[in-house]
Amino acid sequence: MDKKMTKAEIVEKIIGDGYSDIEDDEVVHILMAKTVAQNDDNVSTFGQKMADKLALFAGSWKFIIMFAVILIIWITSNIILLSKAFDPYPFILLNLVLSCVAAMQAPVIMMSQNRQEEKDRIRAQNDYKINLKSEVILEDLHAKLDLIIINQDEIITRLNVLEKSAK
Repeated sequence: MDKKMTKAEIVEKIIGDGYSDIEDDEVVHILMAKTVAQNDDNVSTFGQKMADKLALFAGSWKFIIMFAVILIIWITSNIILLSKAFDPYPFILLNLVLSCVAAMQAPVIMMSQNRQEEKDRIRAQNDYKINLKSEVILEDLHAKLDLIIINQDEIITRLNVLEKSAK
């Protein structure tokens, strides 16, 4: 934590449900009862789902191999057909098809990357909230352990006094 925040401020930052006026000993119980992580699989539109699927497919070896095979078949068939070729040697139609594929593929992949960035941002926020929650809980446990040790020392001291007075 950058500045020393009160436990109530930490709970407010983690949960955000108006817990600014709670007592410090209630903080841990509230934190333990609440789940602070948000679901990063937010509801996607049809277009976003399609963009993700296309980006997943376009970035695979299956796509690269399939695309290379199609290019080889296209070029080979036009070289073999020579006079009756549907796309003779400089392969202008092939260039047009490749340009169209690239023009459509690039924005779809960018959309998918933007969605992945949003998911990463939500995961980072979740990690921060969970770490903050863990820090508060560990701090509370440490304070309770310190209190137990102090009480144990007092009990041992009292027992020693009682033993000395009993002799």
